[in-house]
Amino acid sequence: MSHRCEGQPLRIVFAGTPDFAAESLATLLASRHQVVGVYTQPDRPAGRGRKLTPSPVKRLALEHGLAVETPLSLKDEDAQRRLTEFEADVMIVVAYGLLLPQAVLDIPPLGCLNVHASLLPRWRGAAPIQRAIEAGDVESGITLMQMDAGLDTGAMLLIKRTPIDDTTTGGELHDRLAELGGQTLIEGVDALAAQDLTATPQPEAGVTYASKLSKPEAELDFSQSAVALSRRIRAFNPWPVAWTRLEGETLRLWFATPEAEASGKDNVPGTLLDPAADAIRIACGDGGREVLRVDQLQMPGGKPLAARDLLNANHPRLAPGQCLGSGFDQRSGQSLDPSSKEAAQ
Repeated sequence: MSHRCEGQPLRIVFAGTPDFAAESLATLLASRHQVVGVYTQPDRPAGRGRKLTPSPVKRLALEHGLAVETPLSLKDEDAQRRLTEFEADVMIVVAYGLLLPQAVLDIPPLGCLNVHASLLPRWRGAAPIQRAIEAGDVESGITLMQMDAGLDTGAMLLIKRTPIDDTTTGGELHDRLAELGGQTLIEGVDALAAQDLTATPQPEAGVTYASKLSKPEAELDFSQSAVALSRRIRAFNPWPVAWTRLEGETLRLWFATPEAEASGKDNVPGTLLDPAADAIRIACGDGGREVLRVDQLQMPGGKPLAARDLLNANHPRLAPGQCLGSGFDQRSGQSLDPSSKEAAQ
């Protein structure tokens, strides 16, 4: 246990990297507790110029004059010794990007707490926000947990919930959970300082894993249902962004919904149908009988635009009868390089 008196402000080392984590750090900095050091990923090349760019957490930490550490690993003794020198009561970890070995977990007297963007044990892993939307979950949330050596397997300390509806995008849910994460974290840290925080082991039932996102998996297969496609499109907004092929080029779809009624006709999945006033309509599902309404899309080489704007301009590449997705092999379910021999057949 900590040597500090009950209720006294805690000394905290914070470890995190992206915007999601910066929200939690900002909440801690506005609290009565003391952030004594910050760990984050090293500067990475970003932008067209590939200029070395600090993480959002590092930028915020430097603005507040905090000591910032950017080790490549926490496995060596020097890095662990440096962590010990902060004399922190607890370490808070939010989307840090490095695994914490048991030796690190054992350094703070009150251990290491993690803010995770799912209702554990559902969606352990790297991309819980997007996987929840993709799977059609009706709610998500934040779990504050006591870290152990496993992958998001630690005992749960606090859980906060938030709904997912049929219009929620990955970006919207990210921002909502980032704010909720900060609120949950400060509630938990206050309770920890008061020695009034109860740990509950995660149940063995209901475990799922949220694998890391990739650009190739964002290619759309229009033989899937309109509901499944709309979920994927919303989940992958704003990254990696769902895409398909239009005359061999990349067409990105940013927002879509399933049409309430089926087309009633057999169509080749991916065929553009007669448009609505404000949406592109794409045949999809078994036999192309379902309809996906696309409200926002990005033409090759262009910027994201409302479908209404493209329709008003009578864009020639979006004429009914055009077929999308020629880079997807419906026989094998595998994405094809448009320049490959198989794609040309």
